Amino acid sequence: MKKTKYQNRDSQLETSGKVIGFYEREFYPFSNFSSFNVKWKGKIWSTSEHAYQAAHFFKTAPNLVKKIHKAKSAHEAYKIAKTNADKAPGNWHEIKTVIMEDIVRHKLKQNPYVMRKLIQTGDRYLVEDSPKDNFWGWGLKKDGRNELGKIWMKIRDEINNKIKI
Repeated sequence: MKKTKYQNRDSQLETSGKVIGFYEREFYPFSNFSSFNVKWKGKIWSTSEHAYQAAHFFKTAPNLVKKIHKAKSAHEAYKIAKTNADKAPGNWHEIKTVIMEDIVRHKLKQNPYVMRKLIQTGDRYLVEDSPKDNFWGWGLKKDGRNELGKIWMKIRDEINNKIKI
């Protein structure tokens, strides 16, 4: 059997080369779990995941914001927020995409490496190819909303249009 560079990869992840998947591979900088600090809302967050999860509680549970800010990993920040989801504002699902886009824009502006990686994608489709998330990614059946991928492509298009002008 011929070995490929993806042989030991999770078989559920996109590896065809037709799209750029950023769920823990070369384009991992687009993931909220990647280790790029983000200065947002007056604090330096360890990852964009920390910032996003804390945003759930800015108005409703400031003690959780502090706890998430101190979380040792993006996964820990995620777990804190999920455990306390009942404390998020009632309109969270209506505002979360705007909040995520703002955080992503800050991450991109503050991290030149992330900008280089984004430009490197050309005009290829970007997808958070997480088999676990049907909203931010495309989920197990690859039919999810891919909202995080859409945010990255929107920002990339804006950058490309500015460069062409």
